[in-house]
Amino acid sequence: MENEPIPATTPDTMIDPRLLEILVCPLTRGPLTYDRARNELVSAKACLAYPIRNGIPIMLADEARVL
Repeated sequence: MENEPIPATTPDTMIDPRLLEILVCPLTRGPLTYDRARNELVSAKACLAYPIRNGIPIMLADEARVL
């Protein structure tokens, strides 16, 4: 089961927990949490929310929403 693809996300699905375990905030290198309602990854330490578009986390500070 190690070679299973990471499923694409939509607002109605959860992000793969394995992906969430390895992704970190590019600015703080801190952990991220998944906001299912907004379909974004949140860095509490940086006060930023990174969008997920077409199942792909956009991990660019310029694309992030300030919290």
